[in-house]
Amino acid sequence: MLMAATPIVAFAAPQDRFYERSFVLAANDRCGLFAPQLTAALTAAAYQARGAALRAGSNDRQLAETAQRARARAGSTPCGSADLKTVSGRVQTAFSGWSRVTKMEFPGERRRWSADRAAYARPTWRLMQATVTGASPVRFGVVGGMDRPDQLAAVVSWQGRSRPTGVRVVMRDHTVAPRPWLAHDLPPVAQRRAFWAAGVTSADAMLLSEGRPAGQAWLFPAAAADALSALDPREVFTVEFLFRDGSIARSTFEAGDFAAGRAFLAMGQV
Repeated sequence: MLMAATPIVAFAAPQDRFYERSFVLAANDRCGLFAPQLTAALTAAAYQARGAALRAGSNDRQLAETAQRARARAGSTPCGSADLKTVSGRVQTAFSGWSRVTKMEFPGERRRWSADRAAYARPTWRLMQATVTGASPVRFGVVGGMDRPDQLAAVVSWQGRSRPTGVRVVMRDHTVAPRPWLAHDLPPVAQRRAFWAAGVTSADAMLLSEGRPAGQAWLFPAAAADALSALDPREVFTVEFLFRDGSIARSTFEAGDFAAGRAFLAMGQV
């Protein structure tokens, strides 16, 4: 029976949940079981399960093998089988509520991503993690609006400093160092990659930290968001602000379930 492959077994271990959701996604890829919105919800749930399994002690190799087993089982299951129809129905029921959910929190080891699918006329945070550098609040994530495509951004309101001359996001370069770097710091310089901000604007009021009257929004290319999605959720990355005097201010963020948050946003605005 395929009943154990549903994503609603509350008592399953994290790696088991990852297997279940990987199986359902693979079956959906092959058999076209679900509409795009539900597929996006399942993708978010699969990313969440992967992150939970890694934080619980699984490693990349184990999860790659788990995903391969799930794909193999899905590949050998007839699309018209009664068991798969039962699984499909249970998934439809389990995830039906997601279509009405506008906000979600994606907790990590130390920090969390806050996601918001609500449609706003003005730019707002669709996916955001917040920290502080010195006395200056820094927000980082995905900004969007009803008539504005999603874009990766860092918003900062500097306390007692002039505006930076440049900003970059720095993380592990998976093409050079394929294994996750789990030291709660950046890997050695030779194993890093950086994405520079492509532009800067005055931050809309809805993007600012509470109590801050003004700030700058630094905008990054889409490739930076894709690279962040590929990080291990236990890894960190930094946003580095470079100043005219040669100094650098760094804000550290946790990769966490950034990929799951993006998949949640892919369900569409409501």
